[in-house]
Amino acid sequence: MDIKDTARPLNGASVSAFLRSLPAKPLLLGLGEARHFVEALGELRNEIFQHLVEHEGYRSFAIESDCLMGLVVDDYITTGAGTLDDVMERGFSHSFGAFPANRELVRWMRAYNEAHDEKLRFHGFDGPLEYWAASPRQALTGLHRLLDGPLPCTMETLDTLLGPDDRWTNEATVMDPSQSIGQSADAQRLRLLADDLVALLDTQAPRLSAEDRERAALYGRTAVGLLRYHHWMADTSPARIARLSGLRDAMMAANLHAVAEHGPALVFAHNLHLQRNKSFMPLGDQQLEWWSAGAITEAHLGDRYAFLASALGTVGEHAPPPDTVEGLLSTLPWNHSLIDARRLAEATTKPAPRISHDFAYFPLDPAQLNMIDGIVFLKQTVKLG
Repeated sequence: MDIKDTARPLNGASVSAFLRSLPAKPLLLGLGEARHFVEALGELRNEIFQHLVEHEGYRSFAIESDCLMGLVVDDYITTGAGTLDDVMERGFSHSFGAFPANRELVRWMRAYNEAHDEKLRFHGFDGPLEYWAASPRQALTGLHRLLDGPLPCTMETLDTLLGPDDRWTNEATVMDPSQSIGQSADAQRLRLLADDLVALLDTQAPRLSAEDRERAALYGRTAVGLLRYHHWMADTSPARIARLSGLRDAMMAANLHAVAEHGPALVFAHNLHLQRNKSFMPLGDQQLEWWSAGAITEAHLGDRYAFLASALGTVGEHAPPPDTVEGLLSTLPWNHSLIDARRLAEATTKPAPRISHDFAYFPLDPAQLNMIDGIVFLKQTVKLG
């Protein structure tokens, strides 16, 4: 089979044809990043999302960014609250608000909502964390405010137990678990109170509006997830980093499960978070492993989850070796291509893995092609963010 028979030029028609080739219409369509801050990929993502909205009925967009900060963006695109500058500053984590393609996406979504009755929604689906984690204050107090009747604690009690936020946001805990307060008496009590508040939410669901139920559920799973993450930040066992990595992806997957209720949605995140296979990372003499958010999501959604990985050909002056997947795809005649990954796996014979000259770029794993539905391939990338 000629690899050209597995590919099409990337455009709206090929995206729609790709969707028709799947066994079921996905509730979540993952578009992965081989590297963050690739401007050309961000621009292609925007074009794909606009096509999905205008021709395939998509109404939600989710990105690998703080789920609570994402509420600022969602409020802006649905109601016009705030200014675009403020939203880009306060509505994204990981410096994603400075990415021009994200600014253009938010601007377009707001303009679309101004002109249409059926509104687009925006979701951050990462937890409020980097390798360290944020204070659970916003999630716990936000949930507390939405509940009614006799509560398991007062707001003052929560405030006392939480203490100063810098107790929770100490970046030194990444390397030194002894500096984490995640297993302190205050943190342990907060975990019990978070559990009680989440349970109480279920009993009060009928009195809440759909919007308040959705927001309270987000606050609840975020509070529980953050307190669990902080608990294991204080762990001193060799399993600590793998467990934390797995907990982060599990928090992502829980948020994606909620996004799927508004499906169909386009999900944009690093390939490593959206992939179906296990994640592996060497750490000293250990090989850490955990299941990615994409793998967990597929376990729940089955074929209602689809995954498009991205890959880069020549980056600056670095061309891929011809015997790698990226090298083979570079022979395609189009600058941007959409490839059927499983057919590509059948058409190629043991491609060599590409060695990246850029620590932030993760090449395709040729052994995992049959775990990917499609590949968005950029033949040449001149500028990285």
